[in-house]
Amino acid sequence: MKRQRGAAPEPGCLRAWAAESEALAGRWRAARRAGPRGAEAAARQQRGAFGELLLRMRGLPAALPTLPLELTVLYNSLLFVLGTSDRVIEGEAEGIRQGLLRVLEACGSSGQDLSTEELWQKVLQEVTDETLRAPLHRLGALQAAWWLAASRLRSVAGLFQLLSSAEEMEAGNLPAALSLLQEAAGGLCSKRVLAQIYTCLGCCARQMGKPQTALQHLKRALQVDFQCLPALYHVAAVYQELGETDVELQALGLLYEALEKKPPSAASSSPYFLIRTELLVHTPIHTSLLRHRQPSEVKYLLAQRCLQEGRVADAVEHYLDFLAVLQEGLQQQVPLDGGSALPRIPEAFLEAASALQQDGRHRDAITVCEEVISRTNDLIPRMLQVEEGLEQPESPSPGTGLAGGLLSRKKESLHCLTWRAAAYLHQGWAWVKLGENKEAVTQFSRCLSELLRFPLCGPGAEPTGNLLAEVEVLQKIRLLSLIGRGTQFLELGKHKEALLDFYYGLQVLPGDPTAASYLVQALWKLNRKQEAAAQWQKHLARPMGEDGQQEGQGRPFPLYLVSCVQQAAFPQRESLAGSIQDYIGTTSPHPCS
Repeated sequence: MKRQRGAAPEPGCLRAWAAESEALAGRWRAARRAGPRGAEAAARQQRGAFGELLLRMRGLPAALPTLPLELTVLYNSLLFVLGTSDRVIEGEAEGIRQGLLRVLEACGSSGQDLSTEELWQKVLQEVTDETLRAPLHRLGALQAAWWLAASRLRSVAGLFQLLSSAEEMEAGNLPAALSLLQEAAGGLCSKRVLAQIYTCLGCCARQMGKPQTALQHLKRALQVDFQCLPALYHVAAVYQELGETDVELQALGLLYEALEKKPPSAASSSPYFLIRTELLVHTPIHTSLLRHRQPSEVKYLLAQRCLQEGRVADAVEHYLDFLAVLQEGLQQQVPLDGGSALPRIPEAFLEAASALQQDGRHRDAITVCEEVISRTNDLIPRMLQVEEGLEQPESPSPGTGLAGGLLSRKKESLHCLTWRAAAYLHQGWAWVKLGENKEAVTQFSRCLSELLRFPLCGPGAEPTGNLLAEVEVLQKIRLLSLIGRGTQFLELGKHKEALLDFYYGLQVLPGDPTAASYLVQALWKLNRKQEAAAQWQKHLARPMGEDGQQEGQGRPFPLYLVSCVQQAAFPQRESLAGSIQDYIGTTSPHPCS
């Protein structure tokens, strides 16, 4: 009976071919272990043996079930051609073309009239069978080798663009990306590239929610190439997710020491791998994952993580080292690209001030904040209006350049206003800790005066979209300044002024439990108990969360505000609650008996 085109061969035939291919590969591996002379003779034998096996397989019509094996045999055959020839044999390169035509034949298509470049494009764009992806990519590497030898650089670039056109990790298809990376780890590459592959494997596993697997891959990357510092950076990130702070900080410390001893530099080419695919393929997400950090960037991460974890003394040390780099103007050590972990420079100063305050170094914190104030002095307009029509994307479309530029300038002015106001806020709380009530009132007042440049109320002035987060931070700074100044007015015996500040605080953030608690306490101390009870029932009757915020209240704010939030926290809520509840119980009307 005549075999139909594209039909699979008999299973026994396919098994026999696979066994023969494996046996040939096994003989080659044994010959390599025997030494260079034996390997050279074996290579010539294997070249002919793989070629004969390929001819037998091509004696049957092309079929999808056998194509992965057929393309693998073709690849091995051509690989031995490369290994045993001192020149490019153009006729042998035709074998790749015939392999591509067989792929199209099995898929019911043809491409006899196409050039080799067009044939590759047709196959890679139209053939979707997953079992063919790996053997086709291997053949692509050999095709690129032949074209490189013939100085056909444009053809090589086009082929690699086709081979790397799939999104994989960018598309969120992590299992497929993981499979491809695992296959790449078994390929022919330098130790440097292999370590990078393991690094990408670790990052992929981390995104899939498998931190332990991620650590195994990342540690393997460091075993292959201990200079693969991006792997060490990602190790720290995985330990952070696992809550292993000690190990995380240890990894960051080792990374910083390694970068200090040997700053990242361009890798030297290996004499054993003349075809370096990493120079031809630039996948955005892989570029980001494998980016070398600068020493200053790692130093900042150490400072930030120590501050977040309450290791204040260590945080202060790291922040001061980092600020010293900034002050010395070593811009080559301070990356400014979008992939950097560094914040804007004023935010780093404010975080340092927060750490200094928590460490009890209040005058040093005041000095650091003065640096922020002086550098933003001329960067904020007298009045800053944000109208409704400015909630546009940050990348304006053609024709909206003027509006986009206006929005960008206003956003930058808003950033500067936030930093400047936060610096005055920090200074106010520092003077509170130093027991200087009048100086504290002065700094809180300066903060509030700065915020008058940006009116937060009024019709049509409610910002949304891109500006909303910044405005919420400004609202929090305004509230913390009002609370701080109100508490100092109480210390100075200015009860009327204190009450006004606490009332204003509730207008800024209605229902805020901290401002409400201070207001209730002030009313209670002034013997205005009925008003105190009314405010309590209006704002504070709901249950409190574990963090001291009422249920449904609060959202994360910048790290540099944490110390101010902690200092503004109301200290005597339970005792005040007991007094108010007792008063409400005694004044409530009793039912008739």
